[in-house]
Amino acid sequence: MKLLKTLAAAAVIASPALAQTPGVTDDEIKIGGAHDLSGIFAPFSVPGVSAVKAYFDKVNAEGGVHGRKLTYIVEDHGYQVPKAVQAANKLVNRDQVFAMLLSLGTPHNLAMFQLMEPQGVPNVSPLTAARQMVEPFESWKFAGTSSYYDATRVAIEYMSENEGTEKVCIMSLPTDFGKEIEGGVKDLVENGVVELGVESGHKPDESDFTGALGKVKESGCDTTALALGIGQTINVIATAHKLGMDDMKFYLSSAGFHTVVAKGLAQQGVMDGVYAGAGWQDLEARAGEPAVAEWIANYKEATGTDFPGTGALLGRSAAQVMVEGLKAAGPDLTREGFIEAMETLDFQDPISGNHVDFSAEDHVGADEIFVSRIENGSWVLVETVE
Repeated sequence: MKLLKTLAAAAVIASPALAQTPGVTDDEIKIGGAHDLSGIFAPFSVPGVSAVKAYFDKVNAEGGVHGRKLTYIVEDHGYQVPKAVQAANKLVNRDQVFAMLLSLGTPHNLAMFQLMEPQGVPNVSPLTAARQMVEPFESWKFAGTSSYYDATRVAIEYMSENEGTEKVCIMSLPTDFGKEIEGGVKDLVENGVVELGVESGHKPDESDFTGALGKVKESGCDTTALALGIGQTINVIATAHKLGMDDMKFYLSSAGFHTVVAKGLAQQGVMDGVYAGAGWQDLEARAGEPAVAEWIANYKEATGTDFPGTGALLGRSAAQVMVEGLKAAGPDLTREGFIEAMETLDFQDPISGNHVDFSAEDHVGADEIFVSRIENGSWVLVETVE
């Protein structure tokens, strides 16, 4: 906490009112991102960063935005909050980026906010769907999609009405991210939609879930809500099947709604019983749509990747939001002008399959919630809530 206060004070000193707009020169705009390139959510960050850079490269090759090229400066925090604070300090105070884009992690963004808020550094489309990305409301906060909390409520209510979910257990990381999923489940419990079973907290590096699953089975839950890392999610579900818990349904938040999860579970012989709620549609299911097919081909060519996947989808969409906001802000770029311009954006994103619109009162870009389930190694859309 003492470190955060010291760095926040430094941030104020580093931004005199009459100074040139940080991160902006006649020919460049510097954008920052703090990512998990080496930890449990690397399957989101690594392709996400590649997609942002590929999108920016294309924009730069076409002349940039109002004659300025876009530079994406990335720091790895490995899903560790102290490293996220160090990354933000470097990006905001040393690199003096204009804005932050796609930074991953709920507690990580919350910690970085203490350095960003004094300078009003815009935070655009973070790789977390926690409500705190826009609550309490601050002009510089812009979330990409609907929240973990709302998606959890919608998806589990769907499971209750259509898939026989009656009692829900929770296995989660003991973080603000985990609390969002817990909150969505417990709200449904309070409203009498489902019953609550056993809850268990797990460390980011935990890999043995046999004991926790035993308690889930003993509690009589028919559904388990997970708020864990990508590898942990696959591990838990595969272990449950090895333990004979074949009838157990699993709910994943958007943090588990990933191509890697569907394919990883298929390799373990798990072909169904897994559901997710998210603010975007799965990419693989729409690969035949012209706009999606074109982007997939361009991404493969730019990065050498076989298939973009979920992290890349989110990176591309975040980059589009940033570029559209910069275009709308005009050539005389300031943070205040950018924020006002962002509040005018209104467009359909064909890659994420959602509708993006901001206003002065609403800083959540896409409000739809898409409920999907795994069928034979792929995500299949089962319900859309506008």
